[in-house]
Amino acid sequence: MPIRPTCLKYGDTVGIVAPASAPSNPRNIDLALAALEQMGFKPKPAANLRKRWGFLAGTDRERAADIMQMFGDRRVSGIICLRGGYGAARLLPLLDYDLIRTHPKIFIGYSDITALHCAFLAKANLVSFHGPMLNSDFLKENVPDFTRQSFLRTLMQPTAPGSLCRGYRNKTVRVLSPGLASGPLVGGNLSILCASLATPYQPSVKGAILFFEDLDEEPYRFDRMLTQLLNAGLLQQVAGIAVGINKDCKDPKAGRCTEYRQTLEDVLTERLLPLKIPVVAGLPFGHVRPNATLPFGAQSTLDAENGDLLITEPAVSERVPGS
Repeated sequence: MPIRPTCLKYGDTVGIVAPASAPSNPRNIDLALAALEQMGFKPKPAANLRKRWGFLAGTDRERAADIMQMFGDRRVSGIICLRGGYGAARLLPLLDYDLIRTHPKIFIGYSDITALHCAFLAKANLVSFHGPMLNSDFLKENVPDFTRQSFLRTLMQPTAPGSLCRGYRNKTVRVLSPGLASGPLVGGNLSILCASLATPYQPSVKGAILFFEDLDEEPYRFDRMLTQLLNAGLLQQVAGIAVGINKDCKDPKAGRCTEYRQTLEDVLTERLLPLKIPVVAGLPFGHVRPNATLPFGAQSTLDAENGDLLITEPAVSERVPGS
């Protein structure tokens, strides 16, 4: 069974790391500290949080050292990523997975952070969290209550979070292939999942509920990535597929040319329905404001009858008294 980190409590110290890119505006780091404090936690910036190295938030060793320092610091109860961008996969050979396994903590982020989620499950057997970050979510005005409640419910309550769609009011969810399926949640950003193939950091998807989303990818690129997963024999192993909201993933030439153009829904239908497993699309996670928190590695049920994803076990463990 995957290792569940201890739940968060208000007043806990939460470390802030930047495993990939730096924010475009350095002032956002100070705003991130303030935002985390307003949520009721004590922010602890990583030692190299303000570093820059080309398009990265510091050198690989600096960024990896920040992650390891946070896992090793007993005063830190959880770790949240400042932002995604690019570069997290460069850190994977530099991390101490034995230390991470023996000092399990909440670790949350999405997009490029998918590389770390994959590695944590594959190499440390740790449940981590695909969910909102500071620069891309909590620094925005009017953070949706849905995003905040999903974050707090999943990380602070040692009970099964239940319905991913609880409190979600937008009409985006649609069933592409009906049925029910259960298994551990594995997934994240589709581009990064494909990049993990044939590496030691690729997690098993056998019997899993695969979830994925992406940003700014045209339909033919989705087709290429799904075809790669099919050719690798991975999609044939999963129990069900949960597709998030894929922001700005349209064909810019659609409607302006005479040749036939496929939509993203066309691609999903053609590539996924022949698997004859439950598939739900338009679930509220991804590069969007209503961004749910998903525990990577926790047991779940994909309800492709009612259009929902249910987290069926606690994603965090109860805190031992006195700790």
